[in-house]
Amino acid sequence: MNFQSHKMSLQVRLSKKTALLFFAFATSLWLQAQEITSPDKNLSLKFELKEGGIPSYQLSYKQKAVIKPSSLGLELQNNASFMDGFTVTNTAQSSVDENWNPVLGEEKTIRNHYNELVVTLAQPKNNNRFIKIRFRLFNDGLGFRYEFPKQNTLSYFVIKEERSEFNLAGNHKIFWIPGDYDTNEYAYTTSKISEIPSLMKKATIEINAQCPIKELSVQTPSMMKSDDGLYINIHEAGLINYPAMYLEVDAQNNKMKSHLAPDVLGAKGYMQTDTQTPWRTIVVSDKATDILASKLILNLNEPTSYKDVSWIKPVKYIGIWWEYFVAGRSTWAFGKENNVKMTDDFTKLTPNGKHGATTERAKEYIDFASKNGFDAILIEGWNIGWEDWIGNWKEDVFDFVTAYPDFDVKAVHAYAASKGVKIIMHHETSGSATNYERRLDRAFQFMNDNGYDAVKTGYVGQIIPRGEHHDGQWMVNHYINVAKRAADYKIMINSHEAVRPTGLNRTFPNWIAQESARGTEFESMGGLAPDHTTILPFTRLMGGPMDYTPGIFQTDLSYYGTGSTQRVNTTLVKQLAYYVTMYSPLQMAADIPGNYERFPDAFQFIKDVAVDWDNSYILEAEPGDYITIARKAKGKDEWFLGGITDENARTANISFDYLPAGKSFIATIYADAKEANWKENPQKYTVTKVIVNSKTKLKQYLAPGGGVAISIKEGNASELKGLKKL
Repeated sequence: MNFQSHKMSLQVRLSKKTALLFFAFATSLWLQAQEITSPDKNLSLKFELKEGGIPSYQLSYKQKAVIKPSSLGLELQNNASFMDGFTVTNTAQSSVDENWNPVLGEEKTIRNHYNELVVTLAQPKNNNRFIKIRFRLFNDGLGFRYEFPKQNTLSYFVIKEERSEFNLAGNHKIFWIPGDYDTNEYAYTTSKISEIPSLMKKATIEINAQCPIKELSVQTPSMMKSDDGLYINIHEAGLINYPAMYLEVDAQNNKMKSHLAPDVLGAKGYMQTDTQTPWRTIVVSDKATDILASKLILNLNEPTSYKDVSWIKPVKYIGIWWEYFVAGRSTWAFGKENNVKMTDDFTKLTPNGKHGATTERAKEYIDFASKNGFDAILIEGWNIGWEDWIGNWKEDVFDFVTAYPDFDVKAVHAYAASKGVKIIMHHETSGSATNYERRLDRAFQFMNDNGYDAVKTGYVGQIIPRGEHHDGQWMVNHYINVAKRAADYKIMINSHEAVRPTGLNRTFPNWIAQESARGTEFESMGGLAPDHTTILPFTRLMGGPMDYTPGIFQTDLSYYGTGSTQRVNTTLVKQLAYYVTMYSPLQMAADIPGNYERFPDAFQFIKDVAVDWDNSYILEAEPGDYITIARKAKGKDEWFLGGITDENARTANISFDYLPAGKSFIATIYADAKEANWKENPQKYTVTKVIVNSKTKLKQYLAPGGGVAISIKEGNASELKGLKKL
């Protein structure tokens, strides 16, 4: 070989070596940094390892930063952390586009469409122990979670803290309540992120069994709006065998990071592989209506494994409930004594003369329900133990099967059945989850034996096991256990004072509603601000339906002569609108029956309105200001619309373009009168019938603290005759 040939051969070998080195370098970079986009290309997610092997992600929407580079990881107790020292050993991308049908819901069919990135991360210094981070990018946002596959070097571990960061792109407007391990029942504060520290003390009002987080933090769902017009909602999905997540706030730098509810020992979670965390969710859009329309959280939950769901049905109900708060004539307790045991003979107690849940009172409510087409009535205070149920951290407080002397379970069941009305059971636990679990099967069998197919559970007070929190891993598992066990007895669950929902009504569809926020009862205990219900759909309801208990017609509570000067801070018509804007397949007409009889024309809307839907149309929305929603009733050519505003009057812009083209419909419009407002004249309203079609547009006045409600039905020629076209 001559010199020239040798030189060329050497160059070829060097070129191949350089190419191989370049390929290896490029492959390494490709593994270290990955990017995917949403199906519509508006959202972009980038994942990479920062220096030191720290996982990091960032999210943008239409090239605007939503989440700036943010670290991911978990700290462990007595074990090396999952915070750094990682290398990427594998990445995988995939796409899913499918439809599914919820058992109950706002839509008959939901589209589940996303692009997915799964990154496998190993720690060479820890025997190549590895985890996976799974990202799912939808058109409406991002979900991600940590996964811990079964492996020789990882079996059991205890979480000290999860450290998922959410580094925001600005000092956003935020609608928030304080981080608290035991309650979600705070009033909302609206501020800039930077203002949270100065407002936290005022926001942390006194609530039963509260446990505010020492670190500056807020609850999720956390709703924000950026100065450049992005709406951002941070929450979680699929909360199973894990504590609830809060957001610690670095108010100076617009940064947030996850904070988990601890147990009595300070641990955050006890894990065994194969396992995973819940999804961390970021819903984002430049339209507020898209936030309310998002089904991302539901889509991230697992489908139900129930083979038969025919017994899970929507419910419209009334109940012996509101009178306990306002009328001054009723109590949950039967006796005057304040120190009772379940082994006591309750027939020997001194009757207080105000017990609400009597056989005769129940029959009155059953008659009203039957006459007005309600499915069921809730009866609270029927069972022994209410004399000293609260504030004593008492374990054996209720037995869930023994009635007070003046309540005949068999007679009430027979009377309700004769009228075609169901009874909703009430299981208040007073926070004693251990007592409830011991008695759960007997309680559910009692329900089966006496014709109850739904129960309202309650967790007022400090939790037992003592030292556990409402939002900790132990209680999260308890709520799920109750729902699963109830399904064995074909019983539907409506939980109050439980951890806020995360879309598990998809997986456990008999868990049909929750409270888990500041609801109507607080209108009798300090009141709710007029903007409260314009915020809740963007926060609490992002995770699932709420048993808000609307329908209060007598809003001035001095009416009852108890000396109360409290008032419900809405117009009567706004209460009607809640049946559409506050989604739940379980809706209560919460007022005392006599108040509905005083306003029969307005009450007609509550009697007519559906509680399960084929389609929902978010017409207009702005968190903290206003919401207008229309919905089509499940399986019927009927539509209902609700619009609400805050303390400011406004004109709602209402379209009817969702109606079938070429047909005329009768719209019954329930509207605030011109002189109405939530402070004065809240009961002034008008009811008007007009003809509408798919081309109709309506500009409708809403009073301060007011609303509008519309029912839309097909009408025959005689019904349409004489009505004006809108």
